[in-house]
Amino acid sequence: MIKRFIRKVLRFGTRREPEVYPAAEHGIRRDAISHGARKVCEVLASHGHRAYVVGGAVRDLMLGVQPKDFDVATDALPEEVHKHMRRARLIGRRFKLVHAVFHDEVVEVSTFRASAPGEVDEATGRVLRDNVYGTIEQDAARRDFTMNALYYDPATETVLDWHSGVADLRKRRVRIIGDPRARFREDPVRMLRAVRLAAKLDFQIEPRTRAPVREMAKLIESVPPARVFDEMLKLLLSGHAASGLQRLRAEGLHHGVLPLLDLIHEQPLGERFVALALAQTDARIRADRPVSPAFLFAALLWHEVLAAWKARQGRGERPTPALFAAMDDVLDKQTDSLAIPRRLTATMKEIWSLQPRFENRTGKRPFGVLEHPRLRAGYDFLALRAESGEAPGELAEWWRRFIEGTPEVRAELLLPAAPGEKKRRRRRRRSGPRPADPGPPPVLAD
Repeated sequence: MIKRFIRKVLRFGTRREPEVYPAAEHGIRRDAISHGARKVCEVLASHGHRAYVVGGAVRDLMLGVQPKDFDVATDALPEEVHKHMRRARLIGRRFKLVHAVFHDEVVEVSTFRASAPGEVDEATGRVLRDNVYGTIEQDAARRDFTMNALYYDPATETVLDWHSGVADLRKRRVRIIGDPRARFREDPVRMLRAVRLAAKLDFQIEPRTRAPVREMAKLIESVPPARVFDEMLKLLLSGHAASGLQRLRAEGLHHGVLPLLDLIHEQPLGERFVALALAQTDARIRADRPVSPAFLFAALLWHEVLAAWKARQGRGERPTPALFAAMDDVLDKQTDSLAIPRRLTATMKEIWSLQPRFENRTGKRPFGVLEHPRLRAGYDFLALRAESGEAPGELAEWWRRFIEGTPEVRAELLLPAAPGEKKRRRRRRRSGPRPADPGPPPVLAD
């Protein structure tokens, strides 16, 4: 009975009529949609449901960009989607989604949602829970930006648009749906997302959307650090990380994301180093080559580690313990705003700890570096330091030749020990038979 009522609301609750764009106007043909997304829409339609490809996939296809994945929105309840699809699994607790599996593709299927009043943080106004089924019109209204509220019907090859998202795409602007202040207060991450989309697509943020960002930037501090990290990672791996970080600073959002960016820009070598790291990352992503998030975050925070390391040595601490303590200091500062996962921080520490080891090119120590599991990343980091002017170019070139060289070449490259440098004395093994095992210790009486 309850399901039947919900189904009626989902199907007949829409009052406002959308703008309908045929294929001749938007240019998306059915064969541009992935097999899995088309199949989901076809199966649900055959059971009397409405189903559309929605969100970023429609936006990207209209801009001539191949989407990485396809999402589907429908009036079918999650349990109904799960029942109709052959290979599917239900996920989520408060608001269930369905993952429909097709060979190497996973299509995420969601039921239309409404922006009904949920649980709100009284101090910040941020919506903590907002999981209510609704109509397609309500689903469009609760999405963040107009360009992400476009619904494509593979059966008719039409795009449904409730909020002039097609017009905004043509004007190359990012515009939020509804009142910007209210929407940013509901979810402050939308401010970061606006900057990321503008940087990725080379769009401008619409003036009304942009106006309250700077004064509301502090709200990002109320967002769980893990969510901020996820959004930051998307920005850094968008292929437009350099322009993205510039826009973050321009909008005053960097304080809630990477507070240390301010300090980086105060140091000429640090600013050049970060700019080169971002440029290399963007180039690799655009060339469809793999990138390492750990390497990128290590580059962003390196000069803070360097400054903390020098400060500790200045207070008389030994170099190696001082370096590891400096790493922990810098990473601890980031915990409150950016929850970098431990799997990344472990790699970052390995990259950082290799840098002083590259300074030693005598004896057997360089051969020990060759066996390090992060040698490639550590050397790339050294090469980046050399290119920025922080490390000697000759040092990076020496290690390149040493890594690539034959045993004979490596032996020739080794530098002589500095005058007066003490050789490490090996302990001589004691000759003669080993002492007899004394056996277990005596048991003392109570």
